[in-house]
Amino acid sequence: MSGVGSDPGIREVGLPQGRVRYRDTGSGPILVFVHGILVNGTLWRDVVTGLDGRFRCVVPDLPLGGHAIPMGDGANLTPPGVARLLADFLAALDLQDVTLVGNDTGGAICQILIARHPERIGRLVLTNCDAYEEFFPKLFGFVHHGPRLFGERFTALLGRLLRTRFGRRAVMWTVAHRRQESWVLDAYLDPLRDPAIRRDLTRFLAAVSNRYTLEAAESFAGFRRPVLLAWGRDDFLFRPRLARRLQRDFPFATLEFLPRSRAFVPEDQPQRLADLIRAFVPAGNARPRADVVASISADPDSSGAPALV
Repeated sequence: MSGVGSDPGIREVGLPQGRVRYRDTGSGPILVFVHGILVNGTLWRDVVTGLDGRFRCVVPDLPLGGHAIPMGDGANLTPPGVARLLADFLAALDLQDVTLVGNDTGGAICQILIARHPERIGRLVLTNCDAYEEFFPKLFGFVHHGPRLFGERFTALLGRLLRTRFGRRAVMWTVAHRRQESWVLDAYLDPLRDPAIRRDLTRFLAAVSNRYTLEAAESFAGFRRPVLLAWGRDDFLFRPRLARRLQRDFPFATLEFLPRSRAFVPEDQPQRLADLIRAFVPAGNARPRADVVASISADPDSSGAPALV
């Protein structure tokens, strides 16, 4: 999987909100990967490769700043609006019994989706992500307040900062141990050169509120489907206590901590994440019984959480 605009496998689908680019590779049980702000589907490139084509991996570029095609003027780009866009994407491709895999802001979008549009979702995988009161985490509060106060002037300034070598490295250091190649950073951040992309990002950032993640959390007890939490242990944005809280609130959740990983688990531990997904998702199309998945392993890891083996 390569950068946006250079991958011959990139496809597009028309939705009510606008056109969305995505990658669709492999065959088998369906996995849909959901990224966060300031990146795109390139985030999942090594995870998809690590799954060896045994799954159908569908990777959309959501309108969160790393997308190449601006949305329509009337598109709802609030967090619930982006969750609705994702639900429309699943419907447009007629994807059923989906395993949804989310990271960072994308994890919050997944939580909102399962609360409001759960009908196509069979399983959920969350890596380090916004949840509960932490949408956004305090360290990145300026990314929310800036667009509210200054509108597109803020995202234009942010775009200029992220075109500098120092700006790119500083931001990426906070979310990953791994030092990304230049083409990966270009794939993530070059779309911000487009004023229409910055407009989309501004609309999303200004609308972020933890009332959406808190509302979604009220539905977790009713999500009686398997959940895997694959959490980077070194993250100072989304700490382990957040993962343990999610594990308590989902009825059938398994928690696995990953060493040597910050928030961007798909960058820091792509093969380990692929291995966990392969163990979590059944080889056939049948949905596993939630009680069986919840007891994959009764042996606690050092955190006290059950571990996949």
